[in-house]
Formats: sequence, C-alpha cells, structure tokens
Amino acid sequence: MIQPAISDADLRDCNTLHLPARAARLQPVDDAADLPALTDDLQRRGEPLLVLGGGSNIVFGADFPGTVLHMRTRGIELLVRSGDSVTVAVAAGEPWHDWVACALARGWHGLENLALIPGTVGAAPVQNIGAYGVELIDHLDHVVAWDTADRRWLRLSAADCRAGYRDSIFKNELAGRAIITRVAFRLTTRPEVRCDYADLRRELAARGIAEPTPQDVFDAVCAVRRAKLPDPAVLGNAGSFFRNPVLPAAAAAQLLEAHPDAPHYPAADGSIKFAAAWLIDQCGWKGIRRGDAGVHERQALVLVNHGNASAADLLGLAADIQASVRRRFGVALEPEPLILGR
Repeated sequence: MIQPAISDADLRDCNTLHLPARAARLQPVDDAADLPALTDDLQRRGEPLLVLGGGSNIVFGADFPGTVLHMRTRGIELLVRSGDSVTVAVAAGEPWHDWVACALARGWHGLENLALIPGTVGAAPVQNIGAYGVELIDHLDHVVAWDTADRRWLRLSAADCRAGYRDSIFKNELAGRAIITRVAFRLTTRPEVRCDYADLRRELAARGIAEPTPQDVFDAVCAVRRAKLPDPAVLGNAGSFFRNPVLPAAAAAQLLEAHPDAPHYPAADGSIKFAAAWLIDQCGWKGIRRGDAGVHERQALVLVNHGNASAADLLGLAADIQASVRRRFGVALEPEPLILGR
C-alpha cells in the first residue's frame, strides 16, 4: 500500500550535511512495485521529481519545488549459489554498511573494503562507490531500475552500467529517469582479502595481523575510516566533497615535476589520479572554519556543518578551496555530491 506523502516536508534530517531545506512533498517508497503508479501521477501533474536514499551525497542549495521519493525498500535475497560463488540481490533502501556487515556475517566475501561508506545500496551504482582498492563494479552482477521516461523495467548488467571513477550510466544517459530498485552482487564464499592501501596495511600491522581474514579487513577499514572521517550523526558532512582529480599523462608529469611528493596513483589507461586531500591540505585549508561551515581537522577532503551552516556558506567555502587549488597547482577540483539549486 502506498504511504501518504508529507506536504511541505523538512529535509534537514534527510541529508547528512543537515542543511536546511524543504520539499513540496516527501513520498515514502516502501515497495518498488508502487513506482510506476507514483511516477505516472507526478508526470501527469508535471511535478519535479527527486529520488533520495540516505542523503549522504547531496547538497540542498535550495528548497525542492516538487516531490522527493524517499526509497525505504528492504530485503536481501540469495539468487544463485554455484560452487564458491553467490549472487545476492539487495533492495535499494537497505543501508549500505548494514548490507556489507550482513554479507560478511553470512560468509559472502568481497565487499569488506567498502565498509562504513554512508548511504543506501541503491545509490551505490550511481557513484560506483569505492575505497581501499575496491570498487562496487568489481562485484556488481546487475541492477534493476524503473525507467520513468519509457515506462519500463530495466535490468542492466555490470557492463551496461558503464561504471567509471565515481561515474556510471545513471549520471549520464539515464540521469533523471532511472530509479534503481535492486542491486545484485557477485560474491564468493572463499575468503579473499585486498589490503594494498598503506593506511590499511598500517592498521593491520598495528593490530599484529600478518595474514588478515575478511573480518580483519572489515574491522581495520572501519577503524581507519572512524579515525579519519567524522560521523554524520555527530558532525554534518557528505563524506568526500571533491573527487580525486585524474590527469592525462602529460599534465600529470608536469605537476609531478613541480611537486614530486604529490600522492598519485597510475591508472591502466595511462592517466594519473592525484589525492585531492593532499592538494587541499597543501593550500592550508585543513581545519579552517568560517562560521559553521568548515573543513574537517583530520581530513581536508571533508567539508562539515558545525551546526547551522547554510548551503551558501558551504558552497562559498568549496568555491574558495577550488580557486586556491587551481591557482597553486593548475588543477580543477570537481564536487562529488549532487548539488541542487546552485
């Protein structure tokens, strides 16, 4: 049964930056089967539509004049078990970290490096979330979505999703039209670990662990993230506010000639990814506070709301950070979260 919508809804608690904003209507979605009727009704009325999960990757720069569909669907289903491989479908509204913890508890391995990432499962393919050497696409089987433009259900394979660095088809051709309802993962019951990143290796070494299990990696990732990143429930933030810039080989060589100590990571296509946090820190922004908008004291990539910052406060700070990095390094930083009403 379709739940009643909330009129003139307060969105402060629906975004992890806790920015003040309102929506004309907030429509809970507890059953994906309701989406065709809900979206048809909105289209008939010509009402703007926004799909919201955990609100961890969005900046409300203004009130939203239409209906926000709040995805609250739940469910985890084992689809296929073959040898040491499993395919598991997860509803879009499931909290991402809870799903990772559940998979680990059931002996389904592969997602441990993505522990403690905020948001919901349905948002994960949009950004192709990644951390500590693992990306969602590494374990994606398929995505189910409702196409509001063509009024049909889509089943997209991992290849169909065209995943890149913090990118996918859902941010391009299907932006504004595909509502993800279910994500299926390919995992393994055979313990496999990835601990290539220095922070992860250091944490495991500090725990005296030479041969880590998936549980060890999960625990270490959680510890590293908690040490470096603020809890949105305590200090408003949207995680990494800027993408790590990816430069062509020639531009990267020029930057490294001037700044040989800049942390960087070669990609298979010859491009080079640079650490945005390092660039921002070198410009002196870590820990800076302007009113209630600030840069986190332990992680320069995270912008925070100390209590009553407005979107204008936060976006003004972000723009000044971008300008200073461009002046010093000649590098353009791109915001990672979706910015509405800019």
